[in-house]
Amino acid sequence: MTMPHAAAPQAAGPLAGVRILDLSSVVMGPYATQVLADLGADVIKVESPAGDNMRAVGPMRNPGMGHLYLHLNRNKRSVVLDLKTPEGREACLRLAENCDALLYNIRPQAMARLGLSYEAVAARNPRIVYLGAYGFGEAGPYAGRPAYDDLIQGQTGIAALAARQSGDVPRYAPLTLADRAVGLHVGIALVSAVLHARASGQGQQVEIPMFEGMAHLVLGDHLGGATFEPPLGPTGYARLLAPHRRPYATADGYICLLIYNDKHWRNFFALIGQPELGQDPRFHTHGARAAHIDEVYAFVADVIRTRSSQDWLRTLADADIPASQLYTVDDLLEDEHLAATGFVQRHDHPTEGRLRTPAPLGRYQGTPTAIRRPAPTLGQHSREVLAEAGYDDTAIDALFTHRITLDGTH
Repeated sequence: MTMPHAAAPQAAGPLAGVRILDLSSVVMGPYATQVLADLGADVIKVESPAGDNMRAVGPMRNPGMGHLYLHLNRNKRSVVLDLKTPEGREACLRLAENCDALLYNIRPQAMARLGLSYEAVAARNPRIVYLGAYGFGEAGPYAGRPAYDDLIQGQTGIAALAARQSGDVPRYAPLTLADRAVGLHVGIALVSAVLHARASGQGQQVEIPMFEGMAHLVLGDHLGGATFEPPLGPTGYARLLAPHRRPYATADGYICLLIYNDKHWRNFFALIGQPELGQDPRFHTHGARAAHIDEVYAFVADVIRTRSSQDWLRTLADADIPASQLYTVDDLLEDEHLAATGFVQRHDHPTEGRLRTPAPLGRYQGTPTAIRRPAPTLGQHSREVLAEAGYDDTAIDALFTHRITLDGTH
């Protein structure tokens, strides 16, 4: 069992009392620990003297405090350590002694060269979960290849699926899909392994590779006929690949519409004054619609073009058929439901001023979540965290003098 940790300000959330040493940077690892920090974990973000690369991605009000960094690193504490020095390595190991987990996103061989292999860390804390989140599993021939969101989207078929559906050129999804999807796997894996360690008293080494994580997601939908041996058909989920599976053009804009089950279709045919289509072999059953999905979507597209967006949204709602307006990102910020649930929160950051950020997800009756800390400046908590690890003021000052650590003022 790990030692009890000092409570963070306004300690909250179901993971209060879990401490994570986060050596990751960019998006995937920091997103995983942002979710865990929102849930109450004490996340100690270890940064090099140069800081996380995301600090430099604008827009920003002040250097080193880019918008992505602010969202990905709230509820964390930042300590600067030069891990390439013996003193920095030793400080990291001392911090690990009182942590439930250590997360990193460089190759295991690079961690070993730093003197921070699993064996080295576990020697100081046998209960620790040592989780590597990187591009490719170490057991395969791609181990060590560079892995960024765009590359992984391309290599797991996402860009090609976009072209297969649209008939256009391959395209990446316009968000860091791989980083964030696999980042959630990282968070789940870390908490699962911590639960095991707390129950058994023994930590372990865990690997969550980005390529395999996104392949898991893609094949879950698109293995299709290749699920069976011999194959019963091609790969791909036909409904998701239908060319007309996109927002429907109306007479004056677009709406989002999914006529899915038999009841929806009966109601839709009644709404457009063609109830007899319910007996059409193309539309009569779910299986028939799936077999004729391109034709089905094309029919709906032709019908939806005949009336205005607001007319459709009103009549579809009356007919109990799932539909919604098409939002831009700006519309999302003004959505009445998100406003009512307090999803987009406003906070005053001590250096960056007034900010908007998504709230921690979900509601926990007994262990409410909160944004307890704004994203830290580089090394903001170096002195505080090192003191918790047993360093006295003289030792900490020596680390500052030799630039092993920084606190933003040194």
